[in-house]
Amino acid sequence: MLIRNARVVTRDEVFTGVVRVEDGMIRDVERGSSSAREAEDWDGDYLLPGLIELHTDNLEKHLVPRPGVEWNTDAAFVIHDAQVAAAGITTVFDALAIGSRFNVGVRGRDLQTKCADSLLRLAAHRLLRAEHFLHLRCEIATADVIDIFDSLCAHPLLRLASVMDHTPGQRQWHDREQWRRYQERNGKMSDERVATALAELEVEQERYADTHRHELVTRCKTLGIPVASHDDTLIEHVEQAKAEGIVLAEFPTTRIAAQAAREHGIATIMGAPNIVRGGSHSGNVSALELARADLLDILSSDYVPSSLLSAVFELVDKADWTLPRAMQTVSAEPARAACLTDRGAIEPGLRADFVRVTMLNKLPVPRATYRGGVRIV
Repeated sequence: MLIRNARVVTRDEVFTGVVRVEDGMIRDVERGSSSAREAEDWDGDYLLPGLIELHTDNLEKHLVPRPGVEWNTDAAFVIHDAQVAAAGITTVFDALAIGSRFNVGVRGRDLQTKCADSLLRLAAHRLLRAEHFLHLRCEIATADVIDIFDSLCAHPLLRLASVMDHTPGQRQWHDREQWRRYQERNGKMSDERVATALAELEVEQERYADTHRHELVTRCKTLGIPVASHDDTLIEHVEQAKAEGIVLAEFPTTRIAAQAAREHGIATIMGAPNIVRGGSHSGNVSALELARADLLDILSSDYVPSSLLSAVFELVDKADWTLPRAMQTVSAEPARAACLTDRGAIEPGLRADFVRVTMLNKLPVPRATYRGGVRIV
């Protein structure tokens, strides 16, 4: 495959050039043009590295499309995969939340086991467009999280785990009233029901959180699985993560936590929807604020796959970043954090994962996505 007249975005610069792909690899990247008859003319569209997503909850909306409606897991994975590929994502870490808990997203041993089986089955039959890995999000303040982790830790596609505590009064939900308002987004809760839920959740937190966090981090070290912390709020949270050997801070809720992560050499990942919306949907620190303070390393689409590419151009427009620097938050940096040394940039010797993108005013529109030199969308 030979591509000409593309606006190539490398790690350091943007230029109009030619890219040659052979055997699924990028062989040549050159400035200028080509008169070769076989060259495909991209008419000045961007040629960007394939996006790498470390944490997406997008699968959940297909697993449970309505409250109480559980969908076929194979079918849910197929449409989730099509969505991420259409958004320019060529490598995706599917976040499965484990640990059964009241009103904390899609949980439950049976559902997550079926999801893990579906991922393996579809990947084995080469029915997925993007390359998928498994990210276990471990709710540490639950009774069954260790048992579920142990049942899934041998999964051949497991590449990342994160430890999180969504107990009201902790981290993201340090403000209990904020937690209540979030829970009531689909209907009011009585004071009695709120009080009962808070009491039960706090008992579980005291009983399980510290012990299970230690056990999970220890297990991951033994298995060689990188670990991320989730919703760090205080400097103490980051210091604990550093002491545990944690390599990634997912969605710190405050600027002081993000600053501490930078000082301790822990990469910070923020939600792309936070960038696109201009702020956090749950009242936490603005990702744009962190970007302007040079405290942002990686972006995650979280719950909107298309937000990843949009956020890159928002960083250029609103944080005064260069396009190569902004692109690294969705390509080279997540590749580095996940130890994926064969992808993440447009340069010779790397896998030919890339996206053709045109602009509609300020909106980046993916026109084609390629994985290993093969068009998948």
